[in-house]
Order: sequence, then C-alpha cells, then structure tokens
Amino acid sequence: MSVNATSPVPVRRAHSPFMAVAAVTLLTGLGAGIGGMLLALLLHGIQHVAYGYSVSHVVSAASFLDGVSDASPQRRAMVLTLCGLVAGLGWWALYRYGRPLVSIRAALKSDDPQMPLMSTTIHALLQIVTVALGSPLGREVAPREIGSALAGWLSRRAGLSVAQSRIMVACGAGAGLAAVYNVPLGGAVFVLEVLLGTFGWSVLVPAVVTSTVAALVARLGLGNEFQYLTPAMTLNASLTVWSIVCGPVFGAVAWWFVELTKRSRAAAPKDWRLPVLSLLNFAMIGMLAMYFPQLLGNGKGPASLAFDGGLSISLAATLLVLRVAITASSLRAGAEGGLLTPGFANGALLAIVLGGLWTLVWPGASPGAFAVVGATAFLAASMQMPITAVVLAFEFTRVSQEFLIPILFAVGGALLAFQACAKWVPAAKPVRGWFGCGGVNKV
Repeated sequence: MSVNATSPVPVRRAHSPFMAVAAVTLLTGLGAGIGGMLLALLLHGIQHVAYGYSVSHVVSAASFLDGVSDASPQRRAMVLTLCGLVAGLGWWALYRYGRPLVSIRAALKSDDPQMPLMSTTIHALLQIVTVALGSPLGREVAPREIGSALAGWLSRRAGLSVAQSRIMVACGAGAGLAAVYNVPLGGAVFVLEVLLGTFGWSVLVPAVVTSTVAALVARLGLGNEFQYLTPAMTLNASLTVWSIVCGPVFGAVAWWFVELTKRSRAAAPKDWRLPVLSLLNFAMIGMLAMYFPQLLGNGKGPASLAFDGGLSISLAATLLVLRVAITASSLRAGAEGGLLTPGFANGALLAIVLGGLWTLVWPGASPGAFAVVGATAFLAASMQMPITAVVLAFEFTRVSQEFLIPILFAVGGALLAFQACAKWVPAAKPVRGWFGCGGVNKV
C-alpha cells in the first residue's frame, strides 16, 4: 500500500507486468503440455480399441501402421465408415449449435485475442478422434488450438495487454505443437517464423520457455520419443546433386497441393450436406484401405516406410496419388485437421519416386536419405516456413547434421519454384502465409 501525494487515501499498487507475463508463460507451457499429452494418449487409445492391436505398443513409432495392417480388411472399412459418421455429425452439430470458431490466425489479428473454450475443445477432440480412426489429415492443429485457447483465457485473467495476449496466444500454439511431437525447438521457431514473424526478445523468450515446458511435461506421459526411426545414412555427391536438381520439383508439386487443398476447404459444406459427404468420403477411404492400409492416419506410416527404404517406386507413387486424393476429398467433405504431417509424408513419397529414378543413373544414395530431404523440402514450400521445416525435420528424424547441406539446397529450390508457380501460373494467387490449419488462410 502507498499514499498518494495529494490525498491521504491509500492507493493499492498495480501488479507487476513482468510477473504477470512470467506467470502466464509458465502456465501456458504447463497447460499446453498437459493438453498435448492427453490428446496424444486419447488418440493412441482410440487407435488401439478401433483396430485391436496390443496396448503395449500404444506409443511405439510404427504401432498404428502395424495395427491397421494386422486388422482385417472388413474392420478397416467399418472403422472408416464410423469415422465418417463421427466427422459428419460432429462438425455439423458444432457449426449449428456451438459458438462460432475463432482460428489462431484470427485471434492473433483481433483486439480481443480470445478463442471460445468449449467450441475450440470440441473442435480439437473431433480432429483427434477422426485422425485416430483413420482420417488422412494431421493431428497437430488440435493441440495448437487447445494451447492458444488456454493462453488467451490466462492472458485475460492476468490482465495482459492486447499485444502481450497475442504473443501468448501464439506461444500457446507453438507449445501445443512442441508437446504432441516432442519438438521444443520446432514449436518455438514455429511461433517466431510462422505466427508472429519476428525473432525479437519479447517474443523469443516466452516462445522458448512455453515450448520447452510443454515438451518436458508431455514426456511424462508420452516418453522422450521422436517421431520417425531412421536407419544410419551417409551423405554423398549423388544425394547433394539430386537435391539441387529435384528441389524445384518439390516446390512445384507443393504449390499444386496447396491450391488443391485450399479450394477443397473453401468448398466444404457446413449444412446438412456435411454428414452425407463425410460418410460417403470415409466409406470410400475404407474401401481403399482394404487394399492399402498405409493410407490410414496422418501420413506417419508411409513416411516411416519411406525413411526405412521399405517402399518400391511403384508403391510409393500409388500411395502418393491416393493420399493426395483422399486428403483433398476429406477436406471437401468438411473434415478438419492439419496438413503438416500429411505434407511431410507426401514429400517423402515423392522423394522415393524421384530418388529411385535418379539411382538408375547415379546410384549411391539410400532411399531413406532421399525421403528425409524431399519431405523437408515439400513441407517448407507447402507451408511457407523454411526455417521451421528444417528444424522439425531434424527433431522428427534425428538425422546427422551433415544432411543440412542437401536439405538446404532442396528447400531453397522448392521455395523458388513455389513462388514462381504462385506468380506465373494462370488463375493462381499467391498463398504466402497459408498453413492449412482449420480453414483457408487460417492457423
């Protein structure tokens, strides 16, 4: 308490802005970590029940692909039909009866950066449940939304300014990504490069702290696992030259993929057609999964096969075409989810095709090495986040740092080709800043 110089009435001191920001930072990291951990455990649990594989393998790297492959073809079709019902009825009911959703991008632009807690939570849970049942979309948006919604609520309770609240909402999204994929540096860089576009200290410190805390907390339930197991690989001249030659190919294909998915999302219904289209779409995917179980899920399975060298050129090409088709059709039907891991898988599959053809002329590089480089280049171009993509690739796979050279060559070529396509292809519009997360031009 203190006394005003002109009045004897005691005046209460305002709380410290630094302490308020510090408290919200720590609580956001803690909450995002718990949320990401619980969402991941829910996803693995649903996968186990739906496809009936051993609960002891719930968090192993290849458990989902092994589980769906061991399940009968009829079971796969039935589970995907159920996925269509859940997706269609769930999102239709949310749009009809829930509060309007606010994307992370919209919250960051708002003077009141809040996201409705109940609607956002339901939206996130629907994504997790449908991906667990076999939807080809990514699961990374759900923990980001939970982290951002929590950060916005905490910021309001702590009385933070609008600018501070926006930073915390972005940090909540990065922390959710860090928690669910065990990528603390990737989560922080995602905030800095993609969401806020600055590496200033006022953003850098909370971004690093929230993502680190979230990743550490999530490890309590998920373990210190990384996403993809890769065999020992070495760098050679063949791979380096290939990355220079084929980098632009990944950028051009990534541009086409972005345009396809953007238009599919824009045309998605929110009325009575959503349940109908969703059921038809996932029933079709279920029929395809009877013959290609690798199609199910967010793309982690086929990407893992690509890194292990377990795919032929023909099978990789088939899976690539089918995965792109079912990703677009799922978005068109009204399903929601991310495109980070699907894009990473697409790049790996395309790399197996291009790399396999390359080895006919210049052998020496392993299929897995092609896949790591191609996956990173495709992700960097499709989501327009080169630094984040490179960091995520190394945290996902833990490959040697010597792969930084071909990866950077491929990423640079992919970005140039993507921007060239966005500028020169007729009727195309640049999509810089579009990240495939919850709607057109939304994060």
